Amino acid sequence: MLIEQKIVDRASGTKILSALKGLEGRLELKPSHEDVHMAVEEEVIMTAGPEIGGNMHLAKSRNDQVSTAIRMALREELIRIMELTVDLQSAILGFSERHTGTVIPGYTHLQPAQPITFAHYLLSFYDALKRDLDRILEAHRRVDQCPMGAGALATTSFPISRERVAELLGFSAVLENSLDAVASRDFILETLASLSIMAVNLSRFVEDLIIWCTSEFGLVELPDEFSSTSSIMPQKKNPEVLEVIRSRMGCVIGDLVSSLTMIKALPSSYNMDLQEVTPKLWDAIEVVAGSLGILSKLVPSLTIERDIFARPELIFTTSTELANMLVRKYSIPFRTAHNIIGSLTKILIGKNQSLRDATPETLEEAAKSLGVSLRVDNGDLRSAADPERFVESHNVRGGPAESEVLRMITVREAALSLSKRQISEKNSALADGKSTLSQTVNSHI
Repeated sequence: MLIEQKIVDRASGTKILSALKGLEGRLELKPSHEDVHMAVEEEVIMTAGPEIGGNMHLAKSRNDQVSTAIRMALREELIRIMELTVDLQSAILGFSERHTGTVIPGYTHLQPAQPITFAHYLLSFYDALKRDLDRILEAHRRVDQCPMGAGALATTSFPISRERVAELLGFSAVLENSLDAVASRDFILETLASLSIMAVNLSRFVEDLIIWCTSEFGLVELPDEFSSTSSIMPQKKNPEVLEVIRSRMGCVIGDLVSSLTMIKALPSSYNMDLQEVTPKLWDAIEVVAGSLGILSKLVPSLTIERDIFARPELIFTTSTELANMLVRKYSIPFRTAHNIIGSLTKILIGKNQSLRDATPETLEEAAKSLGVSLRVDNGDLRSAADPERFVESHNVRGGPAESEVLRMITVREAALSLSKRQISEKNSALADGKSTLSQTVNSHI
């Protein structure tokens, strides 16, 4: 750009470019260097001479260089996070297709609530990841803006073209206001916030698996390669990989809080405090990237308990459908039906029985205790208490019925293809930018 704008003559610019090209492989940082920027400049001066190399820093400042370098690295890291998120989503969809008929108890307040399928559960996590991906895509759009040319804070008196620099560095836009360009780190905060929300979602998923693989729940079994045993208790199968992920998600949230705290009281323009923020960004990215990669391998290897409803206590999760059946077939108001089934549950538990042991007579007894005369057909009772029938009858949009889950999987497969195309376009834009820069440099050397 300096050559094209005739700020540096072509011969001098060619020598500077020649000195810069290939520098990455041979540059050695030493304690005597003030920082990496001065190390680069010193190397160029040594190669091209002070009269020529000394002009490399024209119309630049470390302030705009630092902000630009962070953004250049971050846009690539965000694409990596996107790709890893899509990998996990793909793994979830593939595993969901195998478990559209695998009925499990859903929980509220950590208590058995209503039957769902494992596929239905997995799709809830897929959808959370989709929102995470959308937030990262949106953050990428704001990261992909070029601060170069802002100088220390007030641009420069040289007739530079900030648009040309943005083009050569593969940015989609110029970050216009020069003070904002060097001082703002909200793009880091936005990235950390998006990663922190993803960390919460990942942690909740991991927490479910940790709880569900206990003998008390027994819903899933983790693959051996993601578990470990005890040093003293040979029967143990500890979910240590998941526990580490759960813990590290807290570190991501901590990186956001630390960064917010460091930035919140800074005066305008550049301050050295900002250098302490950037490592928090890279730390959070590495933690999230590693966790996404592990979960993509773990999910398809899970073993799901298919006969979980053999446990008598879990059959009570169909109680809502019993109440619904009384409304539909026997014209009982829902609140009254709710109270009757609650009374039935109390009677059965008192007898150490489950809903499988319920009879029309028991239900009649429960209704009578509330002053309601009721006699139901045994077939209606058996059908409403069946977990698989419960699931299939819940075919409202977004429900756990197999037909509805299969429809949701199809829709999400299409959405996943779109996400992959969006990521591919961003990769292509980066590649095109690098190619443009390389070709332009080569044309001057």
